[in-house]
Amino acid sequence: MRSKVSKPFNYLIYASKPFGFSQKDLDEILLKSQVNNKATDITGALLCRHDIYCQFLEGPEKELNMTYSKILLDDRHVDIQLLSSGSARRRLFANWAMRDDPIKSWMWTREEMDNGILESVTQSDALEIFVKHSKEIDQFL
Repeated sequence: MRSKVSKPFNYLIYASKPFGFSQKDLDEILLKSQVNNKATDITGALLCRHDIYCQFLEGPEKELNMTYSKILLDDRHVDIQLLSSGSARRRLFANWAMRDDPIKSWMWTREEMDNGILESVTQSDALEIFVKHSKEIDQFL
């Protein structure tokens, strides 16, 4: 049996502050992301609540960079911070063009956010958040 060779891919994690957070905006972001990401072989997850978006994206480097460039221009959020990026051997969210995490399952308190937790998050801390999240939804990991 021949082994399937997978294309190399990268990942990135960023956090930002929603500008006028609403469920309607979130629904639009998710729908558009699911359509666009499927077409460009990008997968990932969006963790969100009224004071933060934290997103993990993975896919081919060129497409990932193009997607992130569009995100940087999106006026529905501000203060975008790249928390981690790199290459990976396998996808964490292979079956999710864009996985939405409900507000109820978040890892930082509002107080931690107010006190600037994002400035002290390491790249490995940011990645571990999404590794744990992927294990919650994909039981084989």
